[in-house]
Amino acid sequence: MEHISLYRKYRPKTFEEVIGQDHITKTLQNQVMAGHIGHAYLFTGTRGTGKTSIAKILARAVNCLNPINGSPCGKCENCLNLQKENDINIIEIDAASNNKVDDVREIREKVKFLPVGAKYKVYIIDEVHMLTDSAFNALLKTLEEPPAHIIFILATTEVHKLPQTILSRCVRFDFHLVSVEDLMKHLRKIFDKENIECDEESLKLIATAGEGSVRDTLSIADSIASYCQNKITKEETLKILGTTDYELILTFFDNLRDREVGNILELIDKIEKEGKNLAVFSKDVSKHARNLLVAKTCNDANKILNLPDDVYEKFKIQADSFNEKDLIRYMQVFSSAENELRYTLSVRLLLETTALTAMLGFEVKKN
Repeated sequence: MEHISLYRKYRPKTFEEVIGQDHITKTLQNQVMAGHIGHAYLFTGTRGTGKTSIAKILARAVNCLNPINGSPCGKCENCLNLQKENDINIIEIDAASNNKVDDVREIREKVKFLPVGAKYKVYIIDEVHMLTDSAFNALLKTLEEPPAHIIFILATTEVHKLPQTILSRCVRFDFHLVSVEDLMKHLRKIFDKENIECDEESLKLIATAGEGSVRDTLSIADSIASYCQNKITKEETLKILGTTDYELILTFFDNLRDREVGNILELIDKIEKEGKNLAVFSKDVSKHARNLLVAKTCNDANKILNLPDDVYEKFKIQADSFNEKDLIRYMQVFSSAENELRYTLSVRLLLETTALTAMLGFEVKKN
């Protein structure tokens, strides 16, 4: 049987199944129920947060014969037809490869034709910021006076690249990054359905690695589940993600604070021999410095960090042993080294130099 990736298999089919975007789904449901449908929508936000999924749900909902709380019923003739990839009433266009003015002119010609067996014809234009200036100008004319049977849904990760003339003619929705808690709940439901065993620590590691993207989180989970043969452990998760166990990071920072040069060099040697990606380790160090700064300076810091209580206590104790200036310096030095570490011929030497620079509080002058 062909394997279907988790993010494809569990792509939401109704507004209720979408996670982390209630401010958008509730509004769209209300519009569908009231029949107040806009002619042009703009969905903007980070990759993997549900822009295309919600666009498809909206396209089915406005054409559904029996919508349920503003969501498509999934059972009527229109819903069944619109679920087919080749249905002519939902047209998906990738602006990255169809960004010329002639491509938009073709759309302008086709919008004149009525939908077949449906109320609306919906154009979903992904990565719309990739259109050329002339293509935007051509699209603008259609957005100004669209036919009553046409709905445009523009999706982009870089909204700042869109002309103001386009923005002013769209109903804009900003998609948020999904919280670690929501991603963990989503993963747990999917793992239960797929009979995948996973402890809570691994679940949090996977959700954190997804960085707010549902698609990235499920892709990571898919690869880890395959590697672990559906029995996910913390050790295997850390190994695949390339991230560092927090105990090792805590030890690393203790040595930074105490200026234990030899211990720092030995730890880097250990990390390299364990086969960990040193560029990823540098990112983990920068992130840990940020976490300590949060623990030291913020009220209700664990609402931001979302750590288990016992781990948070260790972070808090360590944070109190640093001053804010040092933590900010660690963030700056290690984050600035991330790109260099990816391309340097001597990764270990650069990481050692970075660590000692951060520890001793001086900067190495560049020629």
